[in-house]
Amino acid sequence: MKKVLIIADGILAKYFLQRVVSVSGDSNEYTIVHYKKKTIEDISFPENFKIYSFDPTSLEKMTAVMGKDYYQVMIAVRKKVDALGSYKIVRQFDKKVPIYFTDRWNLKIEDKYLKTVISREIVAFRLADFIPNTPIFAQNIGLGIGEVMDVQVPVGSSYVYRHIGAIEQKKWHIAALYRSNMLLLPRPNLMIQPNDNLLIVGAPDVLQDVYKSIKKELGQFPQPFGSNIYCLIDMKNMSGDRIEALLENAVNLHEKLNSKKLYLKVINPTYSPLFNGIKNLSSEDIDVTVDYYSFSCENIYVSDVNRLNIGLCVVDNEFFKANMKTLFNSQTPIFKIGGVKFTNIKRSIVFGGNTDDIEKHSSVIFDLSSQLGLKVQFYNFDPEAENQELAEHFENIAKIYGKQIEIIKNNDKNPLFELQKENDMVQFVPFYESFLKSKILSIFSEDLNRVYFLLNDKYQLFLPILE
Repeated sequence: MKKVLIIADGILAKYFLQRVVSVSGDSNEYTIVHYKKKTIEDISFPENFKIYSFDPTSLEKMTAVMGKDYYQVMIAVRKKVDALGSYKIVRQFDKKVPIYFTDRWNLKIEDKYLKTVISREIVAFRLADFIPNTPIFAQNIGLGIGEVMDVQVPVGSSYVYRHIGAIEQKKWHIAALYRSNMLLLPRPNLMIQPNDNLLIVGAPDVLQDVYKSIKKELGQFPQPFGSNIYCLIDMKNMSGDRIEALLENAVNLHEKLNSKKLYLKVINPTYSPLFNGIKNLSSEDIDVTVDYYSFSCENIYVSDVNRLNIGLCVVDNEFFKANMKTLFNSQTPIFKIGGVKFTNIKRSIVFGGNTDDIEKHSSVIFDLSSQLGLKVQFYNFDPEAENQELAEHFENIAKIYGKQIEIIKNNDKNPLFELQKENDMVQFVPFYESFLKSKILSIFSEDLNRVYFLLNDKYQLFLPILE
């Protein structure tokens, strides 16, 4: 049982004592020193509280209670002279006991065992919590630096009507959900409703981006995966045409999407006009880095993605086939460029497959399609009950954001044969680890996403899925 000394005076101290009594149980032994009856009246103290009524600035009187080995001392009084006097007397008896001190006067006391609680700051922070479109941080939990945040989900958010398990939570997590003054513990199939409050935890800078993503409507991608776009150029193993196509697509994506920065990493540099042209792309929001020591992407790709907060990687088909394992391990969306100009893309293609996996990235599909001005087409090939539900989910999401979607029901023929002839699309593909294995058995899969390679000369966006 820990011994706690509380020196109390005033209305704030009274509310504090009421709170202590309500949560104390029998775990601590409390000594309360007060000098005005109003501070303790109407409070029923249990047996583990000992109450003394005298002036705490009196050294002689404080001697009666300071003979104990206190675990900590708490001072909550109205007057500055009483606060300082009480503090100094406690320190005469014990130089190292932790003291928690309500400071209304912004006192400057050098004492490593003293923790001041500035009441004006607490009130100001609490009032600021009610300002609309302002993140609410936990001030007295954990480190108190913004790693715990409460966010209300607005009606138009891209998080509305999505299952918690279908939300990408990279470097952050949904810890709890509050709805109609009730606490709901998160579970994968719990659907987020408008005006729900999410309690989220993670690195403070990540939570700031997540907050913006929740509060704003479409136009956040590459969030929530990361803030920046990444493109690796291997000048030794890529032809000039491949490099120029990659650069053109990467720059176009950076200009059209809500990315903060484009990172161009050059390995195996060859001195040429093309190399000079790459370096000339360097600007405030395009970072060009030449690596003279790395000769392959395996050792640098994943580390760069994590270090630079990358949310989208741009590759071509040859690079994708040669480095699928490395790209999958980055757990970042991969934009594989097609064989035509970027400006040819007019529509987004989605195949019904694994319901949960497609739903997980439905907001990403609408987000990127919106930013690029693409119409969304959902192919419900050989539809079953769960694919029907998925199609309805896409229709509902489209209505929420006022976006166009075309549901194509095709029971008679495989749409892949028709799409192989067309070049105006980007296909959204769930990126499974099983893609790293032989493609032979994939031909017989009923999930058209698993035969993505039949459209490998088209634009494709691979979205990471952990199986």
